[in-house]
Amino acid sequence: MTLKILLVDDNRTFMASVKNLLSMYSPVQIVGEAYDGVHALEMGRQLAPDLVLLDIVMPGMSGLDVARAMKAWPSAPKILFLSLHDNIFYRAAARELGCLGLVGKANFVMELLPLIAGMLEESKDDTSTDVGAAS
Repeated sequence: MTLKILLVDDNRTFMASVKNLLSMYSPVQIVGEAYDGVHALEMGRQLAPDLVLLDIVMPGMSGLDVARAMKAWPSAPKILFLSLHDNIFYRAAARELGCLGLVGKANFVMELLPLIAGMLEESKDDTSTDVGAAS
């Protein structure tokens, strides 16, 4: 299974770093990039990603507002926040919105791939469970 990812961050340098890291991990495909919340919602509807890696603090529409809007969609993607502002308030907000959580930008190299690997493993387990149930 390939995990389709939409990257959303107003910091293009950081987004390039995330793309570089994820490009080394074959089970993922970056399907789009957005640099603000409005563009993220447009691309999310158009591309139907499995996972959105979303910054919280962006000009205009915040990542929290983007996540709230996406979670209302019939087939909402999973959302993981990547933020420079790693604090209790934002972690609590991520939980309340039903998101996967928050990874601090300072720790993304160490924390992001294990989280994605876990998602892929869960996806495999769900698929094998579904297949077994049909037998």
